[in-house]
Amino acid sequence: LWGKHCASCHGKAGAGDGTKAATLKTHPGDFTKAEFKGQSDGAIFYKTSEGRKDMPSFKKKIPDADDIWSLVNYIRTLK
Repeated sequence: LWGKHCASCHGKAGAGDGTKAATLKTHPGDFTKAEFKGQSDGAIFYKTSEGRKDMPSFKKKIPDADDIWSLVNYIRTLK
């Protein structure tokens, strides 16, 4: 799921350095930083599902909530 839906903007390791990142109006964020890690799992789930700024909603592309939770858990492993 990460490689298919997220890595192009967020990068392989979640640093916000994906191949599409430079084309966005807002930086996609660095998931390895303490500021991001301070967010709740629910906030990350919501932003992934509903979208925010340049990030589109993924509730149609990833309709299974368990898959989005899997992404949240994966994001938590990024360093």
